[in-house]
Amino acid sequence: MEQSLKKDWIKSEASNLENCCNDNPLKILGPHFVEDKWILRVWMPEALEVSICYKNKVYGTSNPNHKWLFETIIPENPEKNYKINVRRGGINHSQLDPWAFKEEWMGEIDRHLFAEGNHHHIWKKMGAHLTEIESQSGVMFCIWAPNAKSISIIGDLNSWDGRHHPMQKRLGGIWELFIPSLKEGDKYKYEIRTQEGHIYEKSDPYGFLHEVRPQNASIISKLNNFEWHDQKWMKTRDSSSQLDKPISVYEMHLGSWLHESSDKLYLEKDGKKRSPVPAADLKPGTRLLTYPELTEKLIPYVKERGFTHIELMPISEHPFDGSWGYQVTGWYAPTSRFGKPNEFKEFVNKCHEEGIGVILDWVPGHFPKDKHGLAFFDGCHLYEHEDPRIGEHKEWGTLIFNYSRNEVRNFLVANLVYWFEEFHIDGIRVDAVASMLYRDYLRPQGEWIPNEHGGNENLEAVKFLQQANHVLFQHFPGALSIAEESTTWPMVTQPTDSGGLGFNLKWNMGWMHDMLDYFEIDPWFRQFHQNSVTFSITYNYTENFMLALSHDEVVHGKSHLLHKMPGDDWKKYANTRALLTYMWTHPGKKTIFMGMEFGQRQEWNVWDDLQWNLLEYEPHKGIRNLVDDLNKLYKSEPALWKNDFDPYGFQWIDCEDRSNSVISFMRREKDTEEWLIVVANFTPNFHESYNIGVPLEGFYKEIFNSDSTKYGGSNKGNMGGKVSHKYNIHSYENAIEIALPPLSVCVFKHG
Repeated sequence: MEQSLKKDWIKSEASNLENCCNDNPLKILGPHFVEDKWILRVWMPEALEVSICYKNKVYGTSNPNHKWLFETIIPENPEKNYKINVRRGGINHSQLDPWAFKEEWMGEIDRHLFAEGNHHHIWKKMGAHLTEIESQSGVMFCIWAPNAKSISIIGDLNSWDGRHHPMQKRLGGIWELFIPSLKEGDKYKYEIRTQEGHIYEKSDPYGFLHEVRPQNASIISKLNNFEWHDQKWMKTRDSSSQLDKPISVYEMHLGSWLHESSDKLYLEKDGKKRSPVPAADLKPGTRLLTYPELTEKLIPYVKERGFTHIELMPISEHPFDGSWGYQVTGWYAPTSRFGKPNEFKEFVNKCHEEGIGVILDWVPGHFPKDKHGLAFFDGCHLYEHEDPRIGEHKEWGTLIFNYSRNEVRNFLVANLVYWFEEFHIDGIRVDAVASMLYRDYLRPQGEWIPNEHGGNENLEAVKFLQQANHVLFQHFPGALSIAEESTTWPMVTQPTDSGGLGFNLKWNMGWMHDMLDYFEIDPWFRQFHQNSVTFSITYNYTENFMLALSHDEVVHGKSHLLHKMPGDDWKKYANTRALLTYMWTHPGKKTIFMGMEFGQRQEWNVWDDLQWNLLEYEPHKGIRNLVDDLNKLYKSEPALWKNDFDPYGFQWIDCEDRSNSVISFMRREKDTEEWLIVVANFTPNFHESYNIGVPLEGFYKEIFNSDSTKYGGSNKGNMGGKVSHKYNIHSYENAIEIALPPLSVCVFKHG
């Protein structure tokens, strides 16, 4: 082909380069063997003079076909061993030629797996990779955009001018370009020209680092330059089932946990001082904490509270602080607003060293319409559906992923593997699963399209979730995959090979709403709503449930947990303590949102930090002491977690005392046959003598009492425990006669 090139064809190709319409620059640029000689062509917009240095000899160039297409004849194939000397804008510089590097980066197997949707490590090919090709260091760029007319790399290297570095289109709609001499920290974007001639500047969907908002360029970043020290943790995690362990999660938003004085600098590892970028809407004089500062302050706090895991609201890069992170634009990058990727890795590493797991909120259900993001990526609806009836969440102003497209599913599934492999996270909480499962989610009649069977199920989303969970547990058997799923969709936590969605935990939204509704009622009226307390047990073993009091329940006028409670402050504190204790003794893993552990009064505000000043007051210290001791009790008593998902683990003693709003039950553990007695009184009435049936005679030690003065209660209790007596009640021949404090939960252990 090259031997038959005509001059007018070369001019046409050069004109296409100038107009950013050339998808095959390698066909004309670099060294080419033409009619028994080697012709070297260099594309250098706005250059005044170009020469080629090869084997210590300088070759002048001419530009007979286009003012920016410089050509010369070389006596032999120079391959990549030449440099270009350029005079442009009064400046002379020397560089390697990007179009001398013609080899494909994405091989045939990579392309095949990606097209199938099964390339679980696609981020190792896509994106911007610092690498060496034949001893030449630089960056290989690779992006998927099958509908683009042309794509260029723009950045500081070329003054953000898309004429300078056009990419080469490969099979499968993949574009590549190796640019020598680029380094870590250089900024870049993709300038995409559509078939209609429109130009979009896009951040890298596979970018490993992005600018701090409101800027949005991608930044070249290394991946494998962090030394982990959590090998023991990782080995232990993946060699055992997490469901047979205590799981107590502190859900939090890093940007509003605690703020720091804006004039306070911090030191990086190299000793350099850095001032983090403040958020404009925070209180004057304050800024966000950094990953290193959070490592220093947050991890000891969570460890002292006794939580087993931290759950972080989306860490993936997002443009707007007020979105809580749920509208992601940088799927493969931890947000820069708190620091660098390695600083986040160190945060995770330190969590593991302190025995704390890390769970990330993961949001594969939708993405925002920001111009630099995935929306209309290459001039077509690439990542989203074209039809808004299945491709848009109008209420949220976001777009829905097209799960029927293999490459889109691959993007998301590989992203899941990426966070576990590159950042050693321990689990995910998938947000808004119901919005993915139902085509008519929040849609009026006529504004959604039924599936191929005429139903409202999103079969493509089901397939995606099954694939994601299957791949996750294939690679990381000790992972947690938690669904926030608010409907009765069946088999959410059943394995994919039996038709389930493949999660291993599901938030129990029914329990959460029932209990919050119940506790908001005046205690006198609770006798008419006993079913709200007991109903959760009727379906408790249909899924592997996690009990969650989440961030969604303390915003938008709902009040924080303490102020959901009726009555005066004494009753608010006591109700809060009773609810939390009941939660920790009820079957299921646990999650609470930050601030609940000490009785935050204000609603959660993303622009403010928690009300830490409340800990100056004893009632709030009491709630925090309660949570600390609940976590200690929980982890020390296998009966509270070992058989969470086995009916053996729970047995009612009495759930019928509606007039007193009292319930009692046992938590049991098979292996040791140990069990606990839990008694809850959800009214302010003190019962000085209340009989509870017990299965064995003997002494029953009171091992927990939410009414203790340590927690801010009235300290009504049982003097350390009670000896059983013969009394036929609750189908048992023995009973303990206990003092039942007001608005309290007490726990007893035999022996």
